[in-house]
Amino acid sequence: MDINKILSIGGRPGLWEMKAQTRGGVLAESLIDGKKIPVNVKNNISMLGEISIYTYAEEIPLREVFQKIGEKENFEKSIDPKTSKNEMIAYFREVLPEFDEDRVYQSDIKKIIQWYNTLIEKGFTTFVEEEDETEEEKVETQTEEENSTEK
Repeated sequence: MDINKILSIGGRPGLWEMKAQTRGGVLAESLIDGKKIPVNVKNNISMLGEISIYTYAEEIPLREVFQKIGEKENFEKSIDPKTSKNEMIAYFREVLPEFDEDRVYQSDIKKIIQWYNTLIEKGFTTFVEEEDETEEEKVETQTEEENSTEK
């Protein structure tokens, strides 16, 4: 499962996996109970791969926040999202110390923890994208190939 195909749908609880695109939106399957529903483009749909969290310096992609939680928890479930506000903020500060407390609300933190726990239950073990070869590696590979064909 690719985190770029995981959706949050406004007005619907939990997370959804995008199964197919339709003319008017997407077909989504609940990660909680497996029900499939058509979702209209008029609904507020957010792809987890496109969400970022505010810090004082920059915006951090949600996938990196999930990765940090996973590393902290050995990719096991995190704290209960129903813990007290102060405990939740203290926990999130351990994971992402530089998060902007004026723009990241307790409700956001609760949602992030709920989403993380749901994804872990569904077998996610890593959240970072595999990085493409750097330009330098591509040039080295290309040069080696050219040298071997010249011989």
